[in-house]
Amino acid sequence: MSDAYPTLQQWERGPRIVAIGGGTGLSTMLRGLKKYTQNLTAIVTVADDGGGSGMLRQDLGMPPPGDIRHCMEALANTEPVMEKLLTYRFTEGSLSGQSFGNLILAALNGITGSFEEAVTQMSHVLAITGRVIPVTSADVRLEAVFENGARVVGESQIATFKKEQDCRIHHVGLLPEHPGATPAALEAIGDADLILLGPGSLYTSVIPNLLVEGVAQAVAQADAPKIYVCNIMTQDGETEGYTAADHLEALLVHGAPGLLDLCLVNTAPVDPELLEKYREEDAVPLTVDRERIARLGLELVECPVASEGGNYARHDPDKLAQAILDIYRRRAMRIFRGERRYILEE
Repeated sequence: MSDAYPTLQQWERGPRIVAIGGGTGLSTMLRGLKKYTQNLTAIVTVADDGGGSGMLRQDLGMPPPGDIRHCMEALANTEPVMEKLLTYRFTEGSLSGQSFGNLILAALNGITGSFEEAVTQMSHVLAITGRVIPVTSADVRLEAVFENGARVVGESQIATFKKEQDCRIHHVGLLPEHPGATPAALEAIGDADLILLGPGSLYTSVIPNLLVEGVAQAVAQADAPKIYVCNIMTQDGETEGYTAADHLEALLVHGAPGLLDLCLVNTAPVDPELLEKYREEDAVPLTVDRERIARLGLELVECPVASEGGNYARHDPDKLAQAILDIYRRRAMRIFRGERRYILEE
């Protein structure tokens, strides 16, 4: 993998990358990618109903700003003081637990009368690299249906409910069903040179985007290579016992034929002390079942992209960005018997 950063001209003309997801996984990836291209678009879920975002959603009737804010923080080009302000979280009073960045978005939402416009205006204020787009402007909630037929509504309720049911999630859906996608999101997908799904919580950060009307179809029909960036670990209360192929199958079931071309997985070992911590939560490093992935018709790329040190097993922003750009540079679309196939350039 090349670790050379592009020149300014190369950065300005960099590939048009669309990253779809939410949560800390998406924002971590964006921190690395913004060094390689300014043509970066994050399409972000708005199904969150917990924490400070949930409070603002309930009190002000606005879409939850948390995942959007994380992405803008990752892409922001601001002074250190502003960076600290964005991430500051109140610890006392009625604002306890609330992020200052969330409040800025809430204020802009009130001023502009549109959450999508509020995100655009905050992007200008923060001089972010690229764009952040909510996947829908609709007021949506996430419903999980389990293999035993039980159901629960609310993204923040799923993990606890799953533990109580002690069975896998069968599928998730949005309420109301098939909300309309923001036009900017569909346009960005159609114009992309490279489309990324994940990393992040499978059922609560990545898949909800695919349930918005037209999004999965737009991804499947796009000419760009489509890569799923696998999580490093299984997730407590969501994907215990899942392999890499299980993640991919869930995406394909909730998406559309042709949704993915390739799966990128980590090969770097996780620190033993971290592993012990995760075992207490029934979380383990993701098993890469190569034969099942091949049977799904997807290519597999394995790279050491995990961060070293830290309190969590997460991707290293720079290593992940380098791996993604390396795949992009080495691959070209070829037409073979009327089918789209992405093969290594010789």
